[in-house]
Amino acid sequence: MRTITLEEHFASPGFLEGPGKELKEQASKFGASAAQLMGRLGNVGDERIAEMDAAGIDLQVLSLTSPGTEQLAAADAVALARETNDFLAAAVQKHPTRFAGFAALPTADPDKAAEELERMVRQHGFKGAVVNGHHRGRYLDDPFFRPIFEHAVELKVPIYLHPTKPPKAVIETSYAGFSPIVTDLLAGPGWGWHIETAIHVIRIILGGTFDRYPELQIVIGHMGEGLPFMLQRLDVMPMAMTKLQRPMSAYLRENIHYTFSGFNFTPTFLDLLLEVGVERILFSADYPYASMAAARSFLDRLPVSAADRERIAHGNAERLLGL
Repeated sequence: MRTITLEEHFASPGFLEGPGKELKEQASKFGASAAQLMGRLGNVGDERIAEMDAAGIDLQVLSLTSPGTEQLAAADAVALARETNDFLAAAVQKHPTRFAGFAALPTADPDKAAEELERMVRQHGFKGAVVNGHHRGRYLDDPFFRPIFEHAVELKVPIYLHPTKPPKAVIETSYAGFSPIVTDLLAGPGWGWHIETAIHVIRIILGGTFDRYPELQIVIGHMGEGLPFMLQRLDVMPMAMTKLQRPMSAYLRENIHYTFSGFNFTPTFLDLLLEVGVERILFSADYPYASMAAARSFLDRLPVSAADRERIAHGNAERLLGL
């Protein structure tokens, strides 16, 4: 069974000297295991492929790790996106059967972001783009970002919306009052990342983005960032109120795809499956933050038919990304 994973991270040298400095500093406080993680982020060659082989992963679709370019000023974001994308393109060119790419975008400058997306898709065969959440508190429902969506639709590629920390004011209001490490984890992977991404998706829907671009596809991770659990409840906002062309739940079933990304939890998977259907679910491991071997083991144990396991493992990704 072929396996394709979609939320798999890397870091370029330019990133590690820029917005990734904080990540390196945090890793230095946590000893050898964190240092090993940083090494894995920077490796897009034989060592990573050896781990893929050991875990039974055939192809990784790689994307720049969070916080990406999204919190940078426009000129810095443009420069880093190009450096990062060229670094990844070289790895994909060297290992075209093992790696594919999602482009990093300088969202601070949407016209430049659209140009960079087109460059990477047309010249380097990238399969879409990754956006690491809001840009300094500004969300993708803002008309400011429309050039990015317009080009994604024109190029027929998806946008992977990856979590980032909530804006500082939200952290201070909703997540502060505890020790620094508890606040960081509560605002990040313990809770805030996922709620932040869910709100971002809801804003994109309510902003009429999918009515304007009905063919647009967005991918989110972590079994849907909590949205499947709330999917039917969102329809408490009727079309007469939202002025949308479809119910809220329809967009979540027709314009969003969902990956595992480390959420190897069977009840959570079953909720996602029942709410959106198998055609919307994609395999991923969230490497190197989570184990490829554990992800593959979870995939093999899913309580689904052999045909549905094949769809999740590779078929849905092949269809969405043209692989």
